[in-house]
Formats: sequence, C-alpha cells, structure tokens
Amino acid sequence: MNIEAVFEQFPILNSDDFVLKKIEDHHLNEVFEIYNNDKVFEYCGIIPKHNKDTVKNMIGHFERDYKKRSRVKWGIFANPKPDQLLGIIEAVDFNQKVHVVTIGYYLSESHWGKGTATEAVKILLDFLFMDVNVNRIQAEVMPLNETSKKVLLKNGFIKEGTLRQATLWAGKGIVDLEIYSILKEDYVK
Repeated sequence: MNIEAVFEQFPILNSDDFVLKKIEDHHLNEVFEIYNNDKVFEYCGIIPKHNKDTVKNMIGHFERDYKKRSRVKWGIFANPKPDQLLGIIEAVDFNQKVHVVTIGYYLSESHWGKGTATEAVKILLDFLFMDVNVNRIQAEVMPLNETSKKVLLKNGFIKEGTLRQATLWAGKGIVDLEIYSILKEDYVK
C-alpha cells in the first residue's frame, strides 16, 4: 500500500462534476448545515452537532486526524462551483498489513438523491485502488440504510453479510452492521 499517496500531501481528487478536497475553516456554515441535521446521521454512528463552535473545532480535528495518518475527510464539492460543499467522504482504518481501508460518506440533505454520493465513492475508489494500491475497500452500513447500500452496490461492492450486535455506535447503542466490500481484482475487471 502506498500510504504516502494519501498522507504526504492532502490529495485533491477530481471528476468532471466533482472535486474531493480539504475542508477549510471558511466552510464552517456548510459543515454545520450537515452536522446540525438529525436526518443526515439517522443511520450513522455520529451524533449530530447543534453548536457551531463545536463544529468549528471538528474542522480542526479533521486536520489533526490527517496529520496523525488515521483518517482523511474530503469535502465533496461541485466542480463548477468548487467552494460549494455538498457532503463529506472519508477513508479510515488504513490496514497496511492486508491493504484494507474503510470508507464512509454523508451529504447535506439538500443534495440527497442526485447521484452525488455514488460519484464521490467512484472517485475515491479510483484513487484508493490505482494510486494507493489498496486491495480491499469496505463499508459498514446499518441494515435500514437502503440509500447507502444502493450507493455501494452501484459502485460494484458486494454485501458480505451482517455483523449482528457487533459494535457500539454513538447515539444508537449496540447495532447490527452489514459489511460491504470491493476488491481491486473486481474493480479492474
């Protein structure tokens, strides 16, 4: 795994329609719009944040986690308007021994149902498989999160099974999670 492709310099990823890039302090209002909406995190292990100062501190935590090489959070931006934040996509748990990474994503509610998450995942897959040389990308999804499952399936992921009462998610308690994955050999076919 070429971990330096991720952490040497913050990677900016592009498609014709979207740019995945670093979230900066001046994006506070858009980040707050996402984190302040209970619906966005209905199926996530993230507790919504209803205080703008808390969200401002979180943007600093995004940078801290990146410098610690533990997590990368990209802002999803529309390419024609590269400063309009539509959502957030992340890569976490870089397991260099087996070349595995976990991804997650969430969008501002006003951008649901427009293919944004599907395209952002596609951009991230290409980067992780082709530039970082990851072998396996996985995502954990709550069983009721049908929309997220569709995003993964459209991108070639397969459902491997359900992890019953497998983890403690903030605000949700102990939850079942469905595990989805895609291997590099599946991706390059």
